[in-house]
Amino acid sequence: MQPFDESAIGTAVRQKKRKRSNTAMFAHFHNLMRHRALIAMFLPGFLLFMLFQYVPIYGVLIAFKDYKFLLGVWDSPWAGLEHFARLTSGSDFTAALRNTVVIALLKMLTFPTPIILAIMLNEVRQRYFRKLIQTVSYLPHFFSWVILAGILLSFLGSEGGMNQLLQLFGLPPVNWMIKSDYFYPIIVLSGIWQGVGWGSIIYFAALSSIDPTLYEAAISDGAGRLRQMWHITLPGLMPTIITMFLLHIGHFLTVGFDQIYNLTTPTNSRVADILDTYVLRRLLTMDYELGAAAGIFSSLVGLALVIISNRLVKLYDKEQGLW
Repeated sequence: MQPFDESAIGTAVRQKKRKRSNTAMFAHFHNLMRHRALIAMFLPGFLLFMLFQYVPIYGVLIAFKDYKFLLGVWDSPWAGLEHFARLTSGSDFTAALRNTVVIALLKMLTFPTPIILAIMLNEVRQRYFRKLIQTVSYLPHFFSWVILAGILLSFLGSEGGMNQLLQLFGLPPVNWMIKSDYFYPIIVLSGIWQGVGWGSIIYFAALSSIDPTLYEAAISDGAGRLRQMWHITLPGLMPTIITMFLLHIGHFLTVGFDQIYNLTTPTNSRVADILDTYVLRRLLTMDYELGAAAGIFSSLVGLALVIISNRLVKLYDKEQGLW
């Protein structure tokens, strides 16, 4: 009887593991090569995302330092939470935060508008008419707010189309862009005009995934259009609505810098000053630390709102939510 050779068994086990590892690596490489076209399309977007979303995170350190341009970010002395205390004690920040929250709440009320448009157009049976409405509603999304603000300023100006329409009914002209009382309605309505068509695209896609046999069964049971929308269309859209709402609320304090900056005038600046314009002013005065602190504050509020909202959605339905 030959003696038990532990070294030979150990060698055989290692060779088997190495062979299995080589096989797995070869399979992984073969899988990558098989999808090389998809990977090639994915890489540019991934690199741009990393470049503009993750690389700038290094600049967050400025909020915790007494930033010196000649020393750089890393070598500048630490300041702890001093800039955050200075931020929250400033009256300008308090006013900007109040205006931002008001505009954000008003814009949250407009969240259902793309859903309503998608459902209404889904009920239109004339295909060409539906395509026409979709094209017209998509169009403003492709114009910058510089162009859209110019259109609004012309239309709502003292000699604009809105005042000419009022004069046809014997009403006096109104200084729409000068009076601060009209600023919030203009921001909300222009935001709907610019984004409702584009925002409805994802809901159109979700509507196309609803099983048509559900509508056929509902019709055979005598359900009208309203009951079909309430019992089939809305439940079918609910997962998409929840996901979009959670993504939207993560940008709660990001109320649209381009829109507000281009629609701000010297007379409505009191109600138009938001966190983004506040940060811009800090940066223009080279107060980089306060601008970075304000940016971190806005991001933390968005993160907290997403976590809370996701938790509430989980209480409603455990299968929904972002995670």
